[in-house]
Amino acid sequence: MKREIIIFILAALTLAACGNKQETKNNDNMKQELNLTQEWDKVFPLSEKVNHKKVTFETQYGITLAADLYEPKNADGKLPAIAVSGPFGATKEQSSGLYAMRMAERGFVTLAFDPSYTGESGGEPRRTASPDINTEDFMAAVDFLSQLDNVDAEKIGIIGICGWGGIALNAAAADPRIKATVASTMYDMTRVGGNGYYDSEDKEESRHAAREALAKQRLANPKAMAGGVVDPLPDDAPQFVKDYYDYYKTPRGYHARSGNSNDGWRVVGTIGYSNARFLYYINEIRSAVLVMHGEKAHSRYFGEAAYKYMVEGNADGYNFIGKPNPVPENKQLLIIPGASHCDLYDGGLGDFIPWDKLEDFFKTNLQ
Repeated sequence: MKREIIIFILAALTLAACGNKQETKNNDNMKQELNLTQEWDKVFPLSEKVNHKKVTFETQYGITLAADLYEPKNADGKLPAIAVSGPFGATKEQSSGLYAMRMAERGFVTLAFDPSYTGESGGEPRRTASPDINTEDFMAAVDFLSQLDNVDAEKIGIIGICGWGGIALNAAAADPRIKATVASTMYDMTRVGGNGYYDSEDKEESRHAAREALAKQRLANPKAMAGGVVDPLPDDAPQFVKDYYDYYKTPRGYHARSGNSNDGWRVVGTIGYSNARFLYYINEIRSAVLVMHGEKAHSRYFGEAAYKYMVEGNADGYNFIGKPNPVPENKQLLIIPGASHCDLYDGGLGDFIPWDKLEDFFKTNLQ
């Protein structure tokens, strides 16, 4: 009887091993081969203080992401690390790459990545989005950084810019490995998707009409694109649209792979954002958070409301009430005098990005 049991156990272990090998083989087959551009094609020059290389990594959804890894030259030992993404609809050759490179100059290993379905990253159809998948993009970046030989896995932070500021907060709420988060000039994409700008369409009738239009679009032409920065720019365009144009449509920030610089996103590609509210638990983030916005940014209300809800559990624009944050003392709101929304993409015409503040924030909270 004992012999039969031993044979049964050995057989089970053999099957399990074969299954694991098969699973590994299948996972390897799922990896996407990306066609990465090797020449420097960013909208900013490469710093002489950093080393740079292209890398790829996998998400739990089986999508291969393309990224730029920046490392400070002549650094020894294990370093703190930061993953960066955004703005929503941009690529790593634009604002996120600049943030990553500048923070690498200051002693961090940094990773600027293209989100799923975007830029050089994998995923079909192109230029689509999902609250779940995009939050996973950040957590997969943390996975990747955690496994690098020169990174201290206990000292990893993230930076989200514009629409990715809200996604960064959602990732920080979901993943306690993230020890410090910066949301720069943030949008809450779920709030603007469901309520419109300044909550002007926060009513059932408006949402129903939008849902009907999107449902028809799915059958008429699900691949239709929209949402790129308007070109030519109308004389009566709002100032924030002019600001977007000055970044995405001029040599300052234009890039051929950027949806915002060209034809935008799939019209039906962000339906998930308009019917979700993904900052529900940010009042439970225990790690450090810095929300920074320009004084003149049209998006400032997103950051101020998110900060207030994160600390107090109650804010305008949030239809839910939570408990106050258990660790409010490491949460900060920084309003930058004179800065517009896009000034925090690259500094604008002034030196609006507070690099010293960012360095101090991360070094303090990634100890």
